[in-house]
Amino acid sequence: MIPVRDDNPAHITPWITYALILSCALIYGWQISGGVVHLEASYSGLGVTPEVLTGQSRIDAPQPWIPGWMTVFTSMFLHGSLGHLLGNLLFLWVFGNNIEDAMGHACFTVFYLLCGVAAVAAQVMPDPASAVPMVGASGAISGVLGAYLLLYPRARILIALPPPLIFVTIGWFRAIWVLTLWFALQLAMSLGIESEGGGVAFMAHVGGFIAGLALIPLFKFAHVPIWRQH
Repeated sequence: MIPVRDDNPAHITPWITYALILSCALIYGWQISGGVVHLEASYSGLGVTPEVLTGQSRIDAPQPWIPGWMTVFTSMFLHGSLGHLLGNLLFLWVFGNNIEDAMGHACFTVFYLLCGVAAVAAQVMPDPASAVPMVGASGAISGVLGAYLLLYPRARILIALPPPLIFVTIGWFRAIWVLTLWFALQLAMSLGIESEGGGVAFMAHVGGFIAGLALIPLFKFAHVPIWRQH
């Protein structure tokens, strides 16, 4: 399912959300500017590789271009394909503005990065010796989704059918159902209910989402209620 938009207007201009979207798009353009070889090199150079982050990598293994701990943050701005990029940015476009509205620009920046860090931790801890680089903004964006569920459960989301099906909207649904179903699917995938994950870091999605749920009470403005009823 693809969220197209919500009926939950923001009251500020979400400059950080816009900046994150633009940054990811520009960085992906840089990733593909050198062809497939450069794209793949960016994964090991700036993505999070668990064995490198935990100090278990072989001497002859590809090493990051920057200190390993910094890849926790740079990986949030890399993507593996155009579809990966567009999917993440669509979710951030639909849900990010309201969460930025609920806590302000500076707090949203910190919140987003912390959710991304939690997502990396959730993906790395089960297999710290993995040599597979992790890239993508989806872990941090999952935190935005968790926050949205807790703040705006009754907001309505317009949902469309995804490719390869015909892109057609199928109706408006409450955020509580859309996001709960989304999280349940990520959790099921992370537990191995689906054997073919397609290289998607489902544990990162789960970790980011839970981080968003846990952090939003600490980051939101005091006047913004939890579990808004309208």
